[in-house]
Amino acid sequence: MKINDEILEIWPEIDWIQNEELRKKVLSCWIYAIEKSVLSIDDLKKIPFSLLIKDCKITFIIHKRTTVHLAVEMAKIMKKNFGREVSINIDNLIAGAILIDIGKLLEYEIKDGKLVTSEEGKLVRHPFSGTSIADKFGIPPEVQHIIATHSHEGNLGTRTIESIIVHHADFTTFDALKA
Repeated sequence: MKINDEILEIWPEIDWIQNEELRKKVLSCWIYAIEKSVLSIDDLKKIPFSLLIKDCKITFIIHKRTTVHLAVEMAKIMKKNFGREVSINIDNLIAGAILIDIGKLLEYEIKDGKLVTSEEGKLVRHPFSGTSIADKFGIPPEVQHIIATHSHEGNLGTRTIESIIVHHADFTTFDALKA
């Protein structure tokens, strides 16, 4: 099976992106990150989504896909209930939600058979490395903004509506499992 097909198998939500060019760029980001990572696609189905939650049983890919689904549903409800009072770019929202943790693939290393954050990963956290990957593949600034501001690093700036939705979808799953 080709790497494109393997990524689309774990990320069927990439096909939700209507803009063909953006969809291809998101896929290219994932191919690049997998090729640069110590992790394999199979690892993403097994590793915990966070090293900050003790004995976390939820895998990286399950958390990521849940975040995308939550963000899309939140956006749909907001659009339905608020009508023209909100303008949400669904393609950017989906692309951003799919890419927010891509930098984690470069943040980790395996030490003594255990997944840990590398020294480089401690210095350049995943919102920064993820934004760098996105920029490398021509991902629009609106999507890069979602990646850069999805975590605590974004708390000091202003988030777009898409970033607000993705940030809360991401932290809803994180905080619920931390409780």
